[in-house]
Amino acid sequence: MRAGTLLRGAAGVAFVQFVGHATLFVRARPTHGASEEAVVAAMRVNAFRFASAPRTYWDMYFGYGLEAAFVCLVEAVLFLQLARIADRDAALVRPIVALFLVANLAHLAMLAVYFAFPVPMAFDTLIAVGLLGVLVAGLTSLPVPAS
Repeated sequence: MRAGTLLRGAAGVAFVQFVGHATLFVRARPTHGASEEAVVAAMRVNAFRFASAPRTYWDMYFGYGLEAAFVCLVEAVLFLQLARIADRDAALVRPIVALFLVANLAHLAMLAVYFAFPVPMAFDTLIAVGLLGVLVAGLTSLPVPAS
């Protein structure tokens, strides 16, 4: 399979991650009983000064969740841009693809070791497989040195 096609596939998976993170995070409500509701209430009520402004743990949690969604969107857009370059010369995108492959594998390992969330792990695995395919396609498109 061509590197550009694999990158477009990885972009699609990353975009689905963005939509999932953003939608589920914004719409999430405590559903596991009074204990969970108490934790969320405590996160929203207890404020402290951080970065010269009053913040709550809920502000930090919610902000990080939105940032995680946005990172997935940036990844999807970058993969689409790299796909156009890879259509001309797959070897040019190899260093950036390798960086994102390592990042996705690290994220996958963190999810597996600390959280065991199967759905995000499946998406990270799909992206990693696509990026690995891009690296292989980039190797096969390298020019052969003259002897």
